[in-house]
Amino acid sequence: MKNFTPEQSIRDVQHFGEEGGVVPVIDVAATSTFLNPADMERTFSGELQGCYLYSRHSNPTVNFFGKKIAAMEGTEAALGVASGMAAISCAVEQIFRNETKSGRGHIIASQTVYGGTYALFHNIFPSRGIDVTFVDIRDLAAIEASITPETKIIYSETLSNPLLAVCDIKALSALCKKHNLKLVIDNTFAPMIVRPYELGADVVVHSCTKYISGASDMIAGAICGDQPFISSLIDVNHGSVMLNGPVMDPRIAHELYLRLDHLSIRMKAHSDMALFLAQKMEEKNLKVIYPGLKSHPQHELYQMMGANRIGHGGVLTLVCQDAEKARILATKLQDEKFGLYAVSLGFSRTLMSCSAKSTSSEIPEEERKKMGLEEGLLRFSIGYTGDPQVMWERFWKCYN
Repeated sequence: MKNFTPEQSIRDVQHFGEEGGVVPVIDVAATSTFLNPADMERTFSGELQGCYLYSRHSNPTVNFFGKKIAAMEGTEAALGVASGMAAISCAVEQIFRNETKSGRGHIIASQTVYGGTYALFHNIFPSRGIDVTFVDIRDLAAIEASITPETKIIYSETLSNPLLAVCDIKALSALCKKHNLKLVIDNTFAPMIVRPYELGADVVVHSCTKYISGASDMIAGAICGDQPFISSLIDVNHGSVMLNGPVMDPRIAHELYLRLDHLSIRMKAHSDMALFLAQKMEEKNLKVIYPGLKSHPQHELYQMMGANRIGHGGVLTLVCQDAEKARILATKLQDEKFGLYAVSLGFSRTLMSCSAKSTSSEIPEEERKKMGLEEGLLRFSIGYTGDPQVMWERFWKCYN
């Protein structure tokens, strides 16, 4: 069967409204009727699958969204959840439930991850019997040396937040297969650009709050994988989504379902603007990190993973002299209407934040130094609105 691009795969997922509308309706029912009472009993026992029971278990609108994002990632199935952090925590916990009787074990995680992910892994998981070792995800020898009999998962981000290191998903997958581990990839920074599942990942998670939403107006997440794993998440007795309850609201699912159709257009626009600005910064000898630049150490790897098709994403970082210089620059840029000083990413306008003092502040200073996260690092989520040359001129005016 022909392998389609994410754009074509999304386009070929089609659902109609009840009266033939070109989009599905929003089903907000919290619970569903069983015409045969025996079917409810069979559903609770796990004997009957595919029935709508209760919206914490499944919902038609959320399922429509799941099918569409699964098409985007090339996975068998997907499940929408309430946030990106819910996606990460539920996916990891479910793997341990499926792989071990105790639900306990060990994760090897990239040392450079989103601060909230670090805090979850470092501060919360150990109390649940899940230990974590953080390593340089580019160092395959160090990863393999960290594997123990209790290790069940290797976890990484396609592009590390905020240092934008590219992880070699194929190499990590081969290592996981060698040691019978599961590979979980957070693909929030690279939707439509990289398909981790096709490169060997077992589970792909997203914060849909970012690019998939595109408007910074909702909180949502998604978990993508094979059908048995996605089904296990909503198992009435053992499912981490079913029992922890971070379900996606059907109204959010409907909004995201519609926005997926133009995600590729937005990702290309983000990428084009980011590359233009990154090249201009590099020409001025600024210390800029962007995987679309040939000077980026994993530029070729990212190209081979798919970034040569529509671009390299909308996030770039600039290393300023120190945190105070970064704050001063960000303030000037906000006053000049270059961007907004705010966390998160994927918005139509540029968002800026000092990572060490915001989205990576959960990571201890000593660990930030080990990973090379400097205090003066200013992260930009480059928007696509405005004329590129005008935006550059505003930036350069403020920088000088």
